[in-house]
Amino acid sequence: MKREFLEGLNLEKDVIDQIMAENGKDIEAEKSKAKTVEADRDKFKDQLDTATSELEKFKDVKPEELQQTIADLQKQIKDKDDEYAAKEADRAFRESVSAAIKEAGGRNDKAVMALLDLDELKESKNQKDDIKAALDGLKKDNDYLFGSTEPILNPTGPTNNPKDTGDDSALRAAMGLPPVKD
Repeated sequence: MKREFLEGLNLEKDVIDQIMAENGKDIEAEKSKAKTVEADRDKFKDQLDTATSELEKFKDVKPEELQQTIADLQKQIKDKDDEYAAKEADRAFRESVSAAIKEAGGRNDKAVMALLDLDELKESKNQKDDIKAALDGLKKDNDYLFGSTEPILNPTGPTNNPKDTGDDSALRAAMGLPPVKD
């Protein structure tokens, strides 16, 4: 609204000033709304430009290639999982063999395991019994690898020699020891 239009209506100057002030408030409010809308428009334009540039990166991508890549990656993950499971199963098997060797009285786990056919035992249906049987067989052939449960057969103390007179003074003299005083 222009001041000349109001003056043409023969309104007083105070009334025209009040109408113009009120009109100015409305115009400022609308300018503020317009600036907010322009800022939103600029924000959406920037987002559109960003999205368009990102889509340009995928312009030459073929979905079949992406699906093949996904399938390859899933296969690699499955292979790694299988490899880990195999290593874990091997570790568990070796621990069970080691425990069986200790239970059988083995002196050195590695030495006993070297003489066992671990591949055959690993593929066995009844591993626990087969490991025990293999250890029993190994114990018969290589008893030095296992602790003995029988008493020592070589005594170190004096034996009842009928010719023993109890006089060991010559022996003590040969060793440089003084004779025993009774």
